[in-house]
Amino acid sequence: MCAHCNQVIRGPFLVALGKSWHPEEFNCAHCKNTMAYIGFVEEKGALYCELCYEKFFAPECGRCQRKILGEVINALKQTWHVSCFVCVACGKPIRNNVFHLEDGEPYCETDYYALFGTICRGCEFPIEAGDMFLEALGYTWHDTCFVCSVCCESLEGQTFFSKKDKPLYG
Repeated sequence: MCAHCNQVIRGPFLVALGKSWHPEEFNCAHCKNTMAYIGFVEEKGALYCELCYEKFFAPECGRCQRKILGEVINALKQTWHVSCFVCVACGKPIRNNVFHLEDGEPYCETDYYALFGTICRGCEFPIEAGDMFLEALGYTWHDTCFVCSVCCESLEGQTFFSKKDKPLYG
């Protein structure tokens, strides 16, 4: 059965979106041109050829202002081509990975921490916004990482000394 005319299909047919169609009835909702041999897009319950989709529905890229056909990245209240939403430091596409902003510019996680992050002396992981931390021995530590190098007892608020930049219970 043809999805457009509901008649039995005898002869050539095509399958799209899980339905069968007479080739001459698989047409763009706007320009009415056949889409039997070209790409199409479903938008708001109707089918459109790529040209009409681009003209009427395709979002604009926040960087290059060209229409986006294909994969879209939604970030920072804008839409982007994958190749346009990139880390300002390394130039690699961020895609759907974690990113951080610095002065309104996106950075991949690796570059952000390399350029702007503070690394905990104890665990060597980044100290992130909201983490409790302290500064001692000329380094920054997560509060839970500032422990005695011998017995692993917490040194936060305790008297301690250091040997070779390692904190020791005092």
